[in-house]
Amino acid sequence: MRILVVGTAGNVGKAALAELKPRHEVITAGRSSGDVRVDLLDASSISAMYEKLGKLDAVVACAGHAHYGPLASMTETQFMVGLKDKLMGQVNLVLLGTPYINDRGSFTLTSGMVDRDPVVKAANAATVNAALKGFVTSAAIELERGIRINVVSPGVLEESAKKYEGLFPGHEAVSSARVGLAYAKSVEGALTGQVIIVG
Repeated sequence: MRILVVGTAGNVGKAALAELKPRHEVITAGRSSGDVRVDLLDASSISAMYEKLGKLDAVVACAGHAHYGPLASMTETQFMVGLKDKLMGQVNLVLLGTPYINDRGSFTLTSGMVDRDPVVKAANAATVNAALKGFVTSAAIELERGIRINVVSPGVLEESAKKYEGLFPGHEAVSSARVGLAYAKSVEGALTGQVIIVG
């Protein structure tokens, strides 16, 4: 398969890439690294990327940021970070990318565990993750030509645990290998409209 993976600079993207690259033609994309550049905050940048790449069998999105901070002091501007970046960036990859996906191809988005297992300072991330679930389950019944869509929802990766130290008390970190397998399950399997939980 010809697969586009967006966001391979982070640990989740690296996990997806490590699992898929040995078996497929993988093209990487990111804001500052990858085979092609794309800014998920700019719909015209996403469109230009698709026009450059042409037809694809799958798109895997592992990019996007959310704001982590106390709810009591959170501003609208801070809250919009996750909505514009992690949510709409991934949604636009689907909206603008559907014409470029081959019949029976797929989209795989990325959320996270805080919408189902909340922690302090993660209200923005939890909202975005829940919205991604809603988008995927709804889009799955409308996508045509047999195109599938799922979202992978990993816990904190072992490689990222130190970065988030203290933010996820009592949570067991998950391995990159397990996270990578979740992307393979979505891309190579037959599921659609599903949240694939790792953790």
